[in-house]
Amino acid sequence: MLITLDFETYYNDSGLGFRTQTTEEYVRDPAFEIIGVAVQVDDGEPKWFSGSHDEIRVWLRQFPWKQSMVLAHNTQFDGAILSWCFGIKPMGWLDTLSMARALHGVEAGGSLAKLAERYKVGVKGEEVVHAINKRRLDFAPDDLQRYGEYCCNDVRLCYELFVIMSRDFPMEELRLIDMTLKMFTHPLMCLDEELLTERIEDLLKERSELLQSLMSQLKCSTEEEVRKKLSSNNMFADVLRSFKIEVPMKHSEKQDKDIPALAKKDEGFIALTEHEDPFIQHLCSVRLGTKSTLEIKRIERFIEIGRRNKGLLPVPLKYYGAHTGRWSGMDKVNFQNLPSRDKKKKALKKAIIAPEGYVVMNSDSSQIEARMVAWLAGQDDVVRQFASKQDVYSLFATEVYGKPITKANETERFVGKTCILGLGYGTGGPKLRHTLATSQPVSVQIDEDEAKRIVNIYREKNDKIVELWGEADQMLESMMSEKLKKPLAFGKHRCVTYDSDGIILPNGFRIRYPNLRREWEDGKSRVVYDSRKGPVSIWGGGVVENVVQALARIVVGTQMVQINEHYRVVLTVHDAAVVVVPEDEAEEAVQLITGIMSSAPEWADGLPVACECKYGGSYGDC
Repeated sequence: MLITLDFETYYNDSGLGFRTQTTEEYVRDPAFEIIGVAVQVDDGEPKWFSGSHDEIRVWLRQFPWKQSMVLAHNTQFDGAILSWCFGIKPMGWLDTLSMARALHGVEAGGSLAKLAERYKVGVKGEEVVHAINKRRLDFAPDDLQRYGEYCCNDVRLCYELFVIMSRDFPMEELRLIDMTLKMFTHPLMCLDEELLTERIEDLLKERSELLQSLMSQLKCSTEEEVRKKLSSNNMFADVLRSFKIEVPMKHSEKQDKDIPALAKKDEGFIALTEHEDPFIQHLCSVRLGTKSTLEIKRIERFIEIGRRNKGLLPVPLKYYGAHTGRWSGMDKVNFQNLPSRDKKKKALKKAIIAPEGYVVMNSDSSQIEARMVAWLAGQDDVVRQFASKQDVYSLFATEVYGKPITKANETERFVGKTCILGLGYGTGGPKLRHTLATSQPVSVQIDEDEAKRIVNIYREKNDKIVELWGEADQMLESMMSEKLKKPLAFGKHRCVTYDSDGIILPNGFRIRYPNLRREWEDGKSRVVYDSRKGPVSIWGGGVVENVVQALARIVVGTQMVQINEHYRVVLTVHDAAVVVVPEDEAEEAVQLITGIMSSAPEWADGLPVACECKYGGSYGDC
């Protein structure tokens, strides 16, 4: 059974609502109020009900939720209300907003109004605009009736859109949408507030000690004055100049001028942290320490979420949030970039814990992009190295250094790893040099000639991958200049094709480059496509990166669906699946999940996939 629903809720111009709050903040706000709800069962007529919270709860009981899939537009919101406010957990979730992003691309408009116009299923009303600042009892009877009709119309539009879009939507992807929404609406992971509180106290103490140590040298009367001088790029540049230190500069394309290169990953700033004068080193370390304000704010946000949800941690992820189909962070809580290298900053991941009697298990697909690009290009020697479980990083480092390199040679192997993971998309010498110099915790300094030499070694050893970049350039030309009568294959395997409307992936979805065209400026040309932020350049290596990441995402998505049949997937980060399993089944789960994530889908015959699976009491432990 399919139940389509839509909640109408109170919002105001004083801070309550989506304009200023995340979904979780809004639904959990003490001022949150449900004005009414419309429900449609299968293809029947929508029903509207408005009443007190308890009256709505009773009215909702008539529907067979546990035997039904629930559909909405922006189900993260409506599903959170159904689950958190009424304790209703249906068989599964469906979401037309998520489906639209996958079918039409993240740049296409996904609002209910725009989709209704695109598919010509009707017109969305505007009554919600007039509902601002009005609680349920503020509505006159006629106004409330019109609001109910508006809500019922939204439900009808949502259902009609689902009927149309589901015709071309893979069942596996619908399962991934359901899985993603349950991460938020049915959270399993918990938050250790005590550990986070201790981390904040340590940060405040460290920052105070650092600031006090410089008050006299910088002629400041307060810690806050020191903090301002060091945290502002321009003021910190002035401090450096006052000590006769040359300020490193970089060109800003956005500002079209040179600006201080003082970000923590700028080569110039990294050089300052290694300055011959210990005092300059200290200045830089204090500057980094004073920027801990961002970490404190992030930790405080997590603490607030935990408190509002009785210790549980809803995980908001955007299904098909990236151009390549990968998930992305949202709602000001980006689980895709939680600190993991710095032991102290890792406290945030350590504070994400399993419920009692369970463990958190992280299963990371090993080097899947490097494996995928070699397989797609037909670089069979590298594919065989991966398949036979050789250390590909050390093998390439051996070519670079002209002597045997093993895992014991950490710096040299790191260079090999950086090259294998980065040079497959056409990276040149300058970018490789910058990447090596700014990597943490290992930083490797090489000159321009050495960077160029390493790039040439990679391209000579991986000629098929280089050919794939050229094939991608030709694909762009064909997509711009021809009306292709039938899809053409891209890469060694026929799993990826393309036509004039974009690149067609194995699951039927597309990588789209809207308004793909060639532009000329100062006698130079570039291929660009339109995005919401303006024209974006694209080239052969960039296309290969897009395709490889999209294929890797499909592989991991397929594996996640299989894993979820046994254990709840509670988070995905890049090419990893995070699950919660009973503690006494941990070793059994490792074997099961490793087996699943070491098997490629049917369309990727010969792709050597593997995974690394770890578990512990917290996300940080694995």
